[in-house]
Amino acid sequence: MIRALFVASRPVSWVNTAYPFAAAYVLAAGQLDATLVVGTIFFLIPYNLLMYGINDVFDYESDLRNPRKGGVEGALLRPSYHRATIVAAIVSCVPFVVYLAIVGWWSGTVWLAVSLAAVVAYSAPVLRFKERPFLDSVTSSTHFVSPAIVGLAIADVAWTPQLLAVIAAFFLWGMASHAFGAVQDVLADREAGIGSVATVIGARATVRLSLVLYLAAGALLLLAPWPGQLAAALALPYAANVAPWWSVADADAESANRGWRRFLWINYVTGFLVTMVLIAWAFLGATPAP
Repeated sequence: MIRALFVASRPVSWVNTAYPFAAAYVLAAGQLDATLVVGTIFFLIPYNLLMYGINDVFDYESDLRNPRKGGVEGALLRPSYHRATIVAAIVSCVPFVVYLAIVGWWSGTVWLAVSLAAVVAYSAPVLRFKERPFLDSVTSSTHFVSPAIVGLAIADVAWTPQLLAVIAAFFLWGMASHAFGAVQDVLADREAGIGSVATVIGARATVRLSLVLYLAAGALLLLAPWPGQLAAALALPYAANVAPWWSVADADAESANRGWRRFLWINYVTGFLVTMVLIAWAFLGATPAP
């Protein structure tokens, strides 16, 4: 059971939600404290168990038809584990959510609620935002951008146009990444009767949309204060990664899995480079002008 929960939480993706919270909070609050530790742990494991656990439970039937499932890209939870997975996900989240709601001011609490609502709405029955084309990409991006906004809100940051541009760029990156991820599942999703941005507009158009969104994200980062503008170049590896499937046909969409696997590793490289930019940003901000 423990192994099943571990796999269901997608360990390879833990950092994708914990890092945005931690980086945003540290830069905005300018300190290392209990809130940083609690929030980072929450967005590292319980949050991902809730997000992906719900997904694996309610997508079980369609996942059986998907060759990608059963490993690093998604668990195949046996039905006997479904109830325990939901319970474990909720129970593990509660103490962290209570703490963050208490320290989060009203804005932090509201954004935390938005983040959790997006996690549930994406896969839960009736809502199933993942089956609502375009809303699926918006909701998926919210999963990764909202932890950063929660961190900023708890730190009571001053929202400037430059900061909004950075958040908007991050959001477009999330939409682009989800859209490209949906390409490889076009055939499996259609067979299972699941709608997505890719099943509606087709694999080729989805890849092109993804590439445009990546480039738009990079363009927005040019509005960030120096040296944040350097991060604009980090959109290029993502655009280059999806470009080989510019003209992919639906029948060959599963081949995009190669690009998706590269995407998982590109995240680690760009994450390191983003960290260097953020450190420089923090240092220059703390250093008096000559």
